[in-house]
Amino acid sequence: MAGAWCLAATVANGAIILTTLVSFTGVGGKDPGASPYAGLVLGTDGNFYGTTSAGGSNNQGTVFRLTPDGNFTSLFSFNGTNGASPNAALTLAGNGVFYGTTFEGGVSNWGTLFLIATNGGFTNLFSFAGTNDLHQGANPGTPLVADGAGNFFGTANYGGTTNNIYLQSTPLGSGNGTIFKRAADGTVTVPFLFGDTNGAHPSGGLTLGKDGNFYGTTTWGGEGITGIFPGYGTIFKMNPDGTFTNLYSFSGNGDGGFIYAGLAQGPDGYLYGGAFNGGSQGYGSLFKISTNGDFALSHAFSFFESGSPYAGMTEGSDGNLYGTSYGYFAGVGSVFEISSGGVFTNLVLFNTANGAHPAGVLLQGPDNNFYGTTLSGGANGKGTIFKLSVPMPPVIKSISVTNAAVTLTWSTVAGQTYQLLYTTNLAENNWMILSKSAVASSGTMTATDPDASSAERFYSIVLLQ
Repeated sequence: MAGAWCLAATVANGAIILTTLVSFTGVGGKDPGASPYAGLVLGTDGNFYGTTSAGGSNNQGTVFRLTPDGNFTSLFSFNGTNGASPNAALTLAGNGVFYGTTFEGGVSNWGTLFLIATNGGFTNLFSFAGTNDLHQGANPGTPLVADGAGNFFGTANYGGTTNNIYLQSTPLGSGNGTIFKRAADGTVTVPFLFGDTNGAHPSGGLTLGKDGNFYGTTTWGGEGITGIFPGYGTIFKMNPDGTFTNLYSFSGNGDGGFIYAGLAQGPDGYLYGGAFNGGSQGYGSLFKISTNGDFALSHAFSFFESGSPYAGMTEGSDGNLYGTSYGYFAGVGSVFEISSGGVFTNLVLFNTANGAHPAGVLLQGPDNNFYGTTLSGGANGKGTIFKLSVPMPPVIKSISVTNAAVTLTWSTVAGQTYQLLYTTNLAENNWMILSKSAVASSGTMTATDPDASSAERFYSIVLLQ
């Protein structure tokens, strides 16, 4: 056989289905835990892992596991001394264990760094001391980022410099926040201290760019500071050696303001994020920025889109970005999709019964479905874990030829139905069914053309529903 050509096609009637997997119960009940701020991460064992900021045995937060078939296990309950109120997602290390942070608790109640194994084995690694110990920082609320050399970088929302530009006093600490580094030997250092015009209170965490630099956002600060007003937030870059560059300061008007969400780097190299407030309609915005600071708006949320994005976005297998909005000013949140060209689609509006106020980053699982959490809502009002099935154009993953047989493998979304067609002549509309329609049970599907003896065949993968 001289060659085989492959075409991918999709039918637009695929259903978008939201499924509630877990409704948290609080301190007790079948699914203990409450108020998950963070999204899920995938372990090396194929299970999902996450944190809740409250609930559990001591009502100070938990770490949990969820199997792909929906079996929920609470692995660990914080007690204050070993940490409290984990607001951040876990970070998977190369050896299969997870690193994490707690917003409160520890020796000085300024938060902790910890390690936890998939069986629940827990190690408290470090307690923050706020401004009392080398300006390390206080109240870390974002996931750690590994640099590939055994080091982990993160941000602390408070601490660092003693001046606090936030308008309201807080019992959780003072200062504008820090970027900290935990070296492979356990030493914690602070490459950067935030303050005023370079940003304050980094709520969104760090993103390791393809160029090896760290990128992030701050909720407050920037060049918009006037008098006692704390500014509208910033976007920044930091080299691994601590060299810091303020890439952009928000104005709070058309571009948005008060940035809680972190950044996601798209396939085009741009960094994408969201502003909680502002935009042309006042309900938040989505934006992109190049690594050298070229800024552009992608979308301004309207009242009917339940805006105010709180979490960063995730690149889907189709190359589009998927994210959630918190719904602070209108509604109780949504899940949306946006292309690199700025085409925006609201996929789901939450209604409290199926969850409310999603605050964590979405995760696309091995089955190509998206998994996430809501801070509140659900059957018990304590938050949920959900699965969202979104029709995805099938993409050829591999093609192999053995004698006259051609075997194709393509990406799927579990629960959706696909069919493989073929033709020997694209000039005629004579597509033939090669395989019966089948429902995908995982993230890929395979079919074989046992007798592709003609010089050329063309294949089309069709998403039926």
